[in-house]
Amino acid sequence: MIEEIRKFADSTHFTNGLKVTIATVTPVLVFAYLGHFDVGFTIALGAFFTYPSDIPSSLKHKINGLIVAAILVAFVNLLVNLAYPYGIIFYPLFGMLLFLFSMISVYGQRATAVSFSCLLSICLAFAHLHSGWEMLQYCGLMLAGGLFYLLISLLFYYLNPYRFIELQLASCIDLTAKYLKLRADLWKIDADKKTITEKQLALQVEINTNHENIRKVLIGNHSLSSDSAQNRKLLIVFVNLVEILELALATAFDHKTLHQKFDTHPEIIRNYATIATNLKKTLKQLSKNIESRTTYRSKHSLVEDLKKFEATILAYEKALGDNEAKEGVIMLTTMLHYAESQVEKIKIIERAFNLKIEEVDVVTNQKELEKFLTPQYYPLSTFINNLSFSSTLFRHSLRLSITLLFGFLIGTFLPFQNVYWILLTIIVIMRPGYGLTKERSFERTFGTILGGFIAFGCIYFIDNNVALSLMAILCVLLGMSFSNISYKTSATFVTMYVVFLYSILTPDFDNVIQFRIIDTMVGALLAYTFNHFVWPSWEFINTPNHIEKAIFANKKYLTEIALFYNKKGNVTTVYKVARKNAFIEIGNLMASFQRMSQEPKSKQKKIDQVYKLAVLNHTLLSSIASMGTYIQSHKTTAASDAFNRVMATVLQNLDEALLLLNPNYNAEINPISTSEKAKGFTELMAIRMKELTERSTLDATTNKVQMQEAQLIIEQLIWLINLSENILKNTKLLIEKE
Repeated sequence: MIEEIRKFADSTHFTNGLKVTIATVTPVLVFAYLGHFDVGFTIALGAFFTYPSDIPSSLKHKINGLIVAAILVAFVNLLVNLAYPYGIIFYPLFGMLLFLFSMISVYGQRATAVSFSCLLSICLAFAHLHSGWEMLQYCGLMLAGGLFYLLISLLFYYLNPYRFIELQLASCIDLTAKYLKLRADLWKIDADKKTITEKQLALQVEINTNHENIRKVLIGNHSLSSDSAQNRKLLIVFVNLVEILELALATAFDHKTLHQKFDTHPEIIRNYATIATNLKKTLKQLSKNIESRTTYRSKHSLVEDLKKFEATILAYEKALGDNEAKEGVIMLTTMLHYAESQVEKIKIIERAFNLKIEEVDVVTNQKELEKFLTPQYYPLSTFINNLSFSSTLFRHSLRLSITLLFGFLIGTFLPFQNVYWILLTIIVIMRPGYGLTKERSFERTFGTILGGFIAFGCIYFIDNNVALSLMAILCVLLGMSFSNISYKTSATFVTMYVVFLYSILTPDFDNVIQFRIIDTMVGALLAYTFNHFVWPSWEFINTPNHIEKAIFANKKYLTEIALFYNKKGNVTTVYKVARKNAFIEIGNLMASFQRMSQEPKSKQKKIDQVYKLAVLNHTLLSSIASMGTYIQSHKTTAASDAFNRVMATVLQNLDEALLLLNPNYNAEINPISTSEKAKGFTELMAIRMKELTERSTLDATTNKVQMQEAQLIIEQLIWLINLSENILKNTKLLIEKE
């Protein structure tokens, strides 16, 4: 329990909660002491509105993003105050502002964060309406609050510039360890492959988010630039973690066949399962040591595990003889090479955190690295192109604007005490997807009721403003800290904070809180209802787009591998970026499937087909990565015409699937007959066998390596053909009308 509390207190979530708590509480306490509570409270509001825009990024983007958010938060508040007295101007302007700031989410994560900040400012402007000089003064104080939050955020950054990235890497190591554990679970005789695959796909979504956060900070941050040895070491850790994940995905063993083949040699499976388990345990231990900043000392001797497995292979070969053991030895050697590669990468990570990596071990080229980042530019065409009902964000922006306008009218013309609380609830709850909105509606309502119940109980027994003030500060700290971990918990603590605050400031606070609970329930009901009935964005509308992107990313990755196999040489940045994009799009496809599974059954159209395509694309990525990893780590022979002919068939199948999903997709389709496909395989196998026959004079070791290459490449090509054909077939089934 104590260790969990320590871990939470050292987490990024708690640090973010601490930043916003300091930025909002400090001005209130200082100005209350000076007799100007209202001034302090306004500054605190500005800081609170700016806080959501403080997302993982480079220092430059952090500063620019927070400054823009602070200015816009004050500006939109000023616009609302200026227009409010004139109904004929106010209502069109109010609707336009809501729609405009909802739509800027098309520009990515940071724009979405700024959008949320501005919408909060617009809606909470109705809590404190002003006029004249007072209006300008109020907006100026809000701007000061936003800039004060920026100052606090920078202070935290400069006090410990590497802590965020260290924690993100610790999380990355932990997620990678979980992925390796799932791979290790496949070695169990009774392993449920379907369930494990589902868990792998779900985990890929988390890993993608984590990797993107690390790239933004580690690669995009020029203040942690290439002249920093620490930054280079963190970078090489991240690179090796990506490669560990790729290698795990790339190396797919037929566990059932292996169990059957080596059933009479149980020590082989047992020894390899030990290696697989210890790889995961070593990474877990590394993650814990990084989080706690303690010296790392390995509890597992991975090198000894490798030696034991190698000795087992030799014993197996000796027991059966060279000829009979040949096929089994090739399989076991492949397994050994995989384990050796993983151990080598883990050892590099160990050396990095023990500060034993030399300068020459880390190669950085800032311009090449920046190709892994999503470009930060905001063309007007992106906004204009999304102004159609085919855009999910356009539908969401219209829906959110109408819901907020409706909520405002209800709150204004019916006897509700605080219209802004209804609007705030709608903004916090309403999301583009039905499932998340439904979940948040429940959690917000539950948290509000539970928080109110607990807070009233505390006030009943505690009649001391100092104690209540301290409890309010603690609640806002915990509420902000849990906002990205558990929304239900966050809503509970925020409600408690509001109750404690009103109990100090307002004599009849119990009536105020009752209205707040009613307002929250009304806002939640409106958000849920409008999300369900007003231009709903059901996931089946978006899923084909995610499938198209996943297939295209896999095709691009496979194209780069084919090019690399033909030309040899060093792995290019284009190859690595294609690999990154393939991982991301598979994760996005799985996230789309997860959202669909949360929607009403009547809206889960062809969900089984979607899942099949998600699994097929994940398996295709695994097969592609397997070939790519092998080509990179082995000296391979020249690519034959037959190899390129078969590869062209795979790429054509993917092109046909893309054409089905998007008739405007630009691809030249030249149908290849079944006989031509078969001819390609026949030629490929004949060429390989001829090469091996002609090289009979080569030494046994070289011959074994080339046999292994021939077997793996042919097997992978056959598998790629089958997968691409299944993707094409299932894509046809997906687009067929019911």
